[in-house]
Amino acid sequence: MNILVLCTGNSARSILLESLLNTRGKGRVTAYSAGSQPAGKVHRQSIALLNAEGHDVSAARSKSWDEFAAPGAPKMDAVITVCGSAAEETCPIWPGVPVRAHWGVEDPAAAAPQDQPAAFRDAYEILGRRADAFLALDIEGLPRAELVAELDRIGKIA
Repeated sequence: MNILVLCTGNSARSILLESLLNTRGKGRVTAYSAGSQPAGKVHRQSIALLNAEGHDVSAARSKSWDEFAAPGAPKMDAVITVCGSAAEETCPIWPGVPVRAHWGVEDPAAAAPQDQPAAFRDAYEILGRRADAFLALDIEGLPRAELVAELDRIGKIA
């Protein structure tokens, strides 16, 4: 299953969830992240936290969602937004018509500099619980309507 995680800047929350799904999914899913207005670089707190948690961040980069709407892009099975701005934007048409869900999390990059380590940790833990709940499902065998309902339920996990 291919999952595209979207946020406006693609520097924090979407990068965290992409890495969580890829690491914890152990090959069951392939997650990608992108932004509607990418920051152009991954937030340093994202890199520091993911490194501290043992994630491979060598390929982490801030990129536009246009990459995933282009010919030859991987076909997405699900698109998950993690910020309110991206959830409200008109998205490109994704090949394959993936299911959509919103797993909104407060922007840790918006916290005061001295509060950012804790804010990033909080976002990581919330997204980690959601990733774990998703990966606990029989995602390969769920009918589309049930997958949509489960994704919506999981998006409410705090």
